[in-house]
Amino acid sequence: MAPNDVDRWCDHRCRRRPGNIEPAIRGSRAGRSGVRERGVGAVTGRLIAVEGVDASGKSTQAQMLAVSLGAVFTFQFGATDVGGVIRRALLDPDNDSLDDRTEALLIIADKAQHVAQIVGPALEAGRDVVTDRFTASTLAYQGYGRGLDLAELQTMMRFATGGIEPDLNLLLDIPLELASRRLGSSLDRFEGTGDGFLDRVRAGYLAMAEADPDHWVVVDADGSVDDVAARVMAAVQERLGGMR
Repeated sequence: MAPNDVDRWCDHRCRRRPGNIEPAIRGSRAGRSGVRERGVGAVTGRLIAVEGVDASGKSTQAQMLAVSLGAVFTFQFGATDVGGVIRRALLDPDNDSLDDRTEALLIIADKAQHVAQIVGPALEAGRDVVTDRFTASTLAYQGYGRGLDLAELQTMMRFATGGIEPDLNLLLDIPLELASRRLGSSLDRFEGTGDGFLDRVRAGYLAMAEADPDHWVVVDADGSVDDVAARVMAAVQERLGGMR
């Protein structure tokens, strides 16, 4: 679902199942040195990604968390002018002929611009950043959901982001029956994909969290907004000490 229209600074036909997720995740832990390869200075801010299937409540929780922490809020995909063009093409239900690889490349292009324009400069300036989706969404949706090769996706994303990876991924997990009720009948290209697409996406998220427990926390997102927000904040406090 599209995130709310908020100030960025306050502030998604499986033909085969992907291979083991764990090597792709482990291969992404190259630290922050990749940012300097992009010509960006030393990174001192920390990055939290809020992940989950559509209608998990992640957009609301990401915004609330950013406000609570005094962090920069941003989102993927579509947070930049270039990303907005990409977002409209990707979510348009009429674009049903869009190839899975084309979809992945567009999403990764959005990540490159997002990091260059918003995430990288904020981290370099010492700001903490909370983002509604980051690299894990591509592995979950285009990897597990669409069936594209996980290692290939990870390689392209490292190129696009300069090696930036979240210090913490918060997976807001809900039963898919609840997600379907929340979504209703007005669906975009991703939400309207059948054939167990969201089941595979959710399974992919859970596999990533299990493979990399040092950088993931699964949060029960079945509850009131305030209850879930309290669980999210508790996870951040436990893992990162409340940021700065």
